[in-house]
Amino acid sequence: MYILEISGLNKAYGSHVALRDIDLLVAEGSVFGLLGPNGAGKTTLIRIVNQIIDKDSGVIRINGEPLRKVHVHSIGYLPEERGLYKGMAVDEQLLYFAQLKGLTRKEAKYRIGSWLTRLNLDSWRNKKVQELSKGMAQKVQFIATVIHEPKLLILDEPFSGFDPVNAEIIKNEILALRNNGTTIILSTHRMESVELLCDHIAMINKSRKILDGSVRQIRKESRSNQYRVRIKPYDENVLPEFPTPVWEDDTILYSVDLGEGNVNQLIQHFMAFGEVYHFEELVPSIGEIFIQKIKDGHGE
Repeated sequence: MYILEISGLNKAYGSHVALRDIDLLVAEGSVFGLLGPNGAGKTTLIRIVNQIIDKDSGVIRINGEPLRKVHVHSIGYLPEERGLYKGMAVDEQLLYFAQLKGLTRKEAKYRIGSWLTRLNLDSWRNKKVQELSKGMAQKVQFIATVIHEPKLLILDEPFSGFDPVNAEIIKNEILALRNNGTTIILSTHRMESVELLCDHIAMINKSRKILDGSVRQIRKESRSNQYRVRIKPYDENVLPEFPTPVWEDDTILYSVDLGEGNVNQLIQHFMAFGEVYHFEELVPSIGEIFIQKIKDGHGE
């Protein structure tokens, strides 16, 4: 089942094309990474799904239905540019946003209390937002985004402003939401977060989609048959004939192209020269794949 289906989406601002023929399928209960450099068109796409701006053409469906105003209540949106009222108390502000999303006052108060406790903000509930640190304000914004338990949650740079400890807290909350059935679209430049959180990614560059697939499959397809091997040689004068060995204390590190051979043969070859301390395939990270795709000029 796909909670979000986008087909042939186009958007231009005058002569500038922001999105060109974008197709996306977001599976229900998944974390979907929406990637791309600044200005690629990600924010435009997100704003169209949230009905902040109109598309020029294309079809968008939520749970199989054409996107309509009523779907606003099933979507949570955390924009990169946060929007809290600085002179308003935390609990009053969260109550306001919760009621905007259709919650009763009683239910909203219960959920607010639960979330403030979970994110260690209980003692700040009566403080004004302007009295909070940036990280605490970000937590309040996160609560405002998820308070109505949306089926589809769109997070634009959700880790911005967080120290490592609070970034870990938010990461765990995102995973908990996913495990409870929420579908999450994650737009971020933190590639380590993509590796940890995302099931599927799509990359947009210069208004076009240039990559789309599961994280596992994309990394698999980017393999280059390169391996790293570390050995402790039996005899320092008798070594494998591979280029650029790197000595570290009494061990040697090799970077090897497997070529037409197989892994077992490669390991056996090195075992003839020494004790194998480490062996790994060099599979590029999503961050490395991202950079290479942009360097290759995809989307032109």
